[in-house]
Amino acid sequence: MNLIDEKTKSKIYRIMFENDTPAGRAFDIGLIVAILGNSILIIAESVDTIRKSYGIWISTLEWVFVAAFTIEYVLRLLVVKNKFAYLLSFYGFIDLLAILPAYLSLFLPQMRILVIIRIFRLLRLFSILNMGSYIAESTRLLKALIESRIKIIVFLFSSLIIIVLVGAVMYIVEGPKNGFTSIPESMYWAIVTVSTVGYGDISPKTAMGKVISSLLIIIGYGILAVPTGIISSELTNASKRHRKGKVCPRCHHKSYSRNDKFCSKCGTAFRD
Repeated sequence: MNLIDEKTKSKIYRIMFENDTPAGRAFDIGLIVAILGNSILIIAESVDTIRKSYGIWISTLEWVFVAAFTIEYVLRLLVVKNKFAYLLSFYGFIDLLAILPAYLSLFLPQMRILVIIRIFRLLRLFSILNMGSYIAESTRLLKALIESRIKIIVFLFSSLIIIVLVGAVMYIVEGPKNGFTSIPESMYWAIVTVSTVGYGDISPKTAMGKVISSLLIIIGYGILAVPTGIISSELTNASKRHRKGKVCPRCHHKSYSRNDKFCSKCGTAFRD
């Protein structure tokens, strides 16, 4: 027996999964507020002073959010046609993780730490705010990273060699008396220095050590520019390939590359 008739299911589906109606937009705004409010509570609860002063209120509000998210999850499950597909979908899995740890903590108190997983519900904002249109751009960036992987690996390997060599030299020059107690400790200093972070927990005391440190900082500025140049170059090439892509004769969707054999939108084969 159906708990909700088909007409009501259709209305709820449009409200929860579509945003082209006033009710749908209102639901999305309410969901954004709930997700952000719940995330703020989780962040605030991690602060000892706030937890000690307002722990009861925070706990109560968290259960209010859990109840709201549970009702939302059940309704989504009831109105979708393919329930199994929703359960296995990315957002379906995130929605379940938003409520499951809270109920598990009732039987296993040590599971309460997993409520932090609920903050991953922020990912649903990508769906609510229609940010899927930016997927193509992120795909292009990912493709640029893949295309430049060999150059980046060579760059990282070269950087590692510099760090090992400088770390070994600083261990000899400065020694344990100045905080360089081992080669790994000296390598840590080299990484912090070459990245221009400079924590200051270890610093050279000798004149030679300061000279090496200065040279390493200068080298660091150059090192930071290398991966940026590599990825920028590949992004430029990817953009050129994208502009030279093929146009689908059926749906007129522009392909990502001239090497594509099929349209990524409708699957129509391209004619060479």
